[in-house]
Amino acid sequence: MANPNSSFLDKVLYRIGRLDKEGLQTVIQRLARERRFLETLFNAIEDGVLVVDETGRVLYFNQAVTRLLGLQTRDAEGQLITAILPELDWAQLLASDSSGGQRIMRHEFEVSYPRPRYLSVYAAPLDGDAEGSSGLALIIHDATEARRKTFAAIETERIQALTLLAASVAHEIGNPLNALDIHVQLMEREIKKLRQGAPEAAPKKFERRRKEEARLPVLSEEALQRLERFLGVAKGEIVRLDYIVRQFLEAIRPSPPKLAPANLNDAVRETVDLLRPEIENRGIAVHEKLVRHLADSPFDAGQMKQVLVNLIKNALQAMTRGGILTLETGQTSEGVWVKVSDTGGGIPEDQINRIFEPFYTTKKKGSGLGLMIVQRIVRDHGGRIELESRLKQGTTFRIWLPLHEPAPRLLGQGETGTNG
Repeated sequence: MANPNSSFLDKVLYRIGRLDKEGLQTVIQRLARERRFLETLFNAIEDGVLVVDETGRVLYFNQAVTRLLGLQTRDAEGQLITAILPELDWAQLLASDSSGGQRIMRHEFEVSYPRPRYLSVYAAPLDGDAEGSSGLALIIHDATEARRKTFAAIETERIQALTLLAASVAHEIGNPLNALDIHVQLMEREIKKLRQGAPEAAPKKFERRRKEEARLPVLSEEALQRLERFLGVAKGEIVRLDYIVRQFLEAIRPSPPKLAPANLNDAVRETVDLLRPEIENRGIAVHEKLVRHLADSPFDAGQMKQVLVNLIKNALQAMTRGGILTLETGQTSEGVWVKVSDTGGGIPEDQINRIFEPFYTTKKKGSGLGLMIVQRIVRDHGGRIELESRLKQGTTFRIWLPLHEPAPRLLGQGETGTNG
């Protein structure tokens, strides 16, 4: 069904040269009525609507924007979007729009003015699928209350079940891990005996066994070194499995991050080394674009590796054999960031709004907890997570972390701070 407004405009444009003064006045009156109708409709919407041109200047906004962002009605039009929403990466949005094609962009971040809250921003190009840019329509949703209710529900209704599950899994995995550790130690002792070249003295009742062992050939030094190397690998894997179990328990029993100056590049490299066997097994190519001389920032290295493990595993599972995993870092004046990109099938539009929900998953064997954990850790660090996905081309997650505590925003001239 055709849009009636579009049909009316098409007819007017087709006949514009034949309209007399009275007809033109009628057209203008109708357009004015429709403009008032649309303004009334937009102002009745609780979500903020911002229209921004290709230069980043605000063309239109509804009343909800003044409440959400503390804008003054008279002064906001014509302002740069970067001045109104400094947390928004406008350059990235504009670059994504310029490439054309069907695309939806979703960003989420925390603002402190006019009061602290979480905002979700959905960006849609004004020119549809066309290449180049005519600007973007930004839909701003206040997710603060929904976020609070979601996390309250998780904590009160599901954390007990998850804790019991985690305790059971830890118990079932912990017992064989202990047994493996003990037997590895026993094997190390046996290697020491072999290195001595003769078995230890034994009681008389074990005399027959001792004699049999004495007849066994002594292994060469090279063979012993190989055995020791193999045991070293086994011990390392046992330690890694124990670490994974502990991380799982910590994931469902949130602990505040232990912030310390660290380098995001190091976290990326160590995570890739940890997952390299899985990456190579899937035949995935890794492209690292880590900026040199990246500044240290305060974050919990263990928790940030957990974030990267979840994102990289998701990327690997989204790709077929021969895909490309891209890891990129960068820095702004206020923070550092890391991108995890894949060349998978992308996230459908009807699912992109739900992927951070607990227990929601698109995988057959997924738990639906990975991205929820990622989101919680990033927020606990005072950072933000951004998502961009394009069907049949891939998905990119961008994690931004602050270099320092955010400074309070000061009121400018003419601002009262009473909005919202």
